[in-house]
Amino acid sequence: MITHIDKKNKPTIVDISKKKSSTRIAKAQGILQFSKKTFNEIKSFKSKKGEIINTAIIAGIIGAKKTSEIIPLCHNIVIENIDITIRSNKNKNLFLITCSVKSFGKTGVEMEALNGVSVACLTVYDMVKSIDKNIIIKDIKILEKSGGKSNFVNS
Repeated sequence: MITHIDKKNKPTIVDISKKKSSTRIAKAQGILQFSKKTFNEIKSFKSKKGEIINTAIIAGIIGAKKTSEIIPLCHNIVIENIDITIRSNKNKNLFLITCSVKSFGKTGVEMEALNGVSVACLTVYDMVKSIDKNIIIKDIKILEKSGGKSNFVNS
């Protein structure tokens, strides 16, 4: 059953009024794959547009906070914490970006985590595209979710 379509096939926001509040946590991940040359050029995490990592972290936080403004059927929720981490892997020429979101409420925070990691990835791409437009953003996914009726861990 698709929860955002009513019996008349009309899009609808899910009614969460009868759900119980609980701590909701979700963690998402995305990968930025670079050529070896590009990775070596940006390994200091600086570009002509400024310091890459902190800019992407701030952008990811903003992305998570603004999720309900750009995903039409997401609830506007109170977010208690957002944690963005960006790690480099020099052996594989990539950045691994994660976004964890925590809330206490009646609906999950998976979309906020996915949006946060996506915006962080896009910000790095934007800052580095002058060096290489062939950067690959890949494997954006939920790693784990807890709270509410179901828990999930992506192995």
